[in-house]
Amino acid sequence: MKNLKKILAVVLSVMIVFSVVGCGQKEEAQEAAKTKLEQIKESGQLVIGTSASYPPYEFHKQIDGKDQIVGFDIEIAKEIASDLGVELVIKDMKFEGLLAALNTGKIDMVIAGMTPTEERKKSVDFSKVYYVATQSVIVKADQVENFKTPEDLKDKMIGVQKGTLQEEIAKGVVPADQIKGLGKVADVILELKGDKVDAIIVESPVGKAYAKNNDDLGVAEIDFNTGDSGSAIAIKKGSTDFVAAVDATLDRLMNDEKIDEFVAAATELADN
Repeated sequence: MKNLKKILAVVLSVMIVFSVVGCGQKEEAQEAAKTKLEQIKESGQLVIGTSASYPPYEFHKQIDGKDQIVGFDIEIAKEIASDLGVELVIKDMKFEGLLAALNTGKIDMVIAGMTPTEERKKSVDFSKVYYVATQSVIVKADQVENFKTPEDLKDKMIGVQKGTLQEEIAKGVVPADQIKGLGKVADVILELKGDKVDAIIVESPVGKAYAKNNDDLGVAEIDFNTGDSGSAIAIKKGSTDFVAAVDATLDRLMNDEKIDEFVAAATELADN
């Protein structure tokens, strides 16, 4: 009888173990069966990966004595989270580690001024392109008609923000001694107003914002072909419904011209 009880106890223990394992596997299978969008909504959080050292896209800023990650990419991410009805969580990491973090499930998406190259498309999906960095030239309002092509800048003093794409563009147009680089766009604007430079190269939304707020400034229609194919949001492969939801938010923002507003505001914030 004792032996029978022992055997029954062992059998019962084994059955319990298999039952627990089976339940765990079933829960894992159910979780895996959920789409990425469902998982995000259930968790109540949208976890984004970014590399916050690339103003005006994303960067660190002391606001009210507190270090915060800001930028127009962050504003876009806030809109996506809001449309999904979840909280935004930001993870700052090295740019080169973003896609690995995405594919291992540490983050839900990457928004970091990332170009959707063919090589990257092999490992992740992308949203539609939400921003292409086009360039504008700001000049005095009464001089706009004198600037039509890059050739019209050849004998001019060009103002730029130091360490930017715009500085590199200027170097391709005029000699180094005709370029005046300063740390802030606002300071370069003052140089133009004071006739110390003849024109300023900036990203288009920034140029439009300054021209809108300064009657004495205008935007010249000069086209710089920089070959920029734009920025898109990286999402784990196969997350079709999540990509569609992100694209819906991007469509809304682009139709309302909100992204240009975000770019201009983020550039001003980076300046101050």
